[in-house]
Amino acid sequence: MGKAGSEGIDPGQCQHAGGESAGVWARPEGAGVATLILAHGAGAPMDSPFMTQIAENLAALGVSVVRFEFAYMAARRTDGRKRPPAPQARLLEEWRQCYRQVREQVDGPLAIGGKSMGGRMASLLADELGVDALVCLGYPFHAVGKVDKPRVAHLADLRTPTLIVQGERDPMGGRERVAGYCLAPAITLHWLAAADHDLKPLQRSGFNHEQHLAAAAQAVSGFLSGLA
Repeated sequence: MGKAGSEGIDPGQCQHAGGESAGVWARPEGAGVATLILAHGAGAPMDSPFMTQIAENLAALGVSVVRFEFAYMAARRTDGRKRPPAPQARLLEEWRQCYRQVREQVDGPLAIGGKSMGGRMASLLADELGVDALVCLGYPFHAVGKVDKPRVAHLADLRTPTLIVQGERDPMGGRERVAGYCLAPAITLHWLAAADHDLKPLQRSGFNHEQHLAAAAQAVSGFLSGLA
């Protein structure tokens, strides 16, 4: 694939119900293998360095990416105030609206997913929406320090083909902890050595963050290529 094209973000690209745009796109040059709607995590926007790099890496590998921003986060662009995530019901409805908008715009395989919370919200809707695939980057299997309250019940029966790219030392679900969960056969786990929740590895591992983000994109593009 050639160099991908990525559009800048302006406030008009952060609108939701009744708005004009579902998000900001990064498109490959030439024909793509699939489209992925990617939502951000709880504390960082859709144009964070992590989200931007992942989108650019995927577009370079033939995956069209539309970064989706929840309304509570988009509101920061208006007044600069930090807000906690909206209630789950509202986040899910915003996901539904975004999916409907994008589905009307694209042909071919369409996947949903996201970073941390964005991916978890997508996982709650994947079967309902009938999406082609689900992609989670750093899935929050449990809150930090709350290993006794796992967020995995729905993952046992998930039917949608799913890829979870996870850091081995993620404090919200490391390799040893996740091995004890009952996950559906539809779920594939791709582990990144010595990586944390942002897929950043320990320096002594011999890897750097850029390499792990590139490896994550390779895993996702390969997974989505298999949908065609």
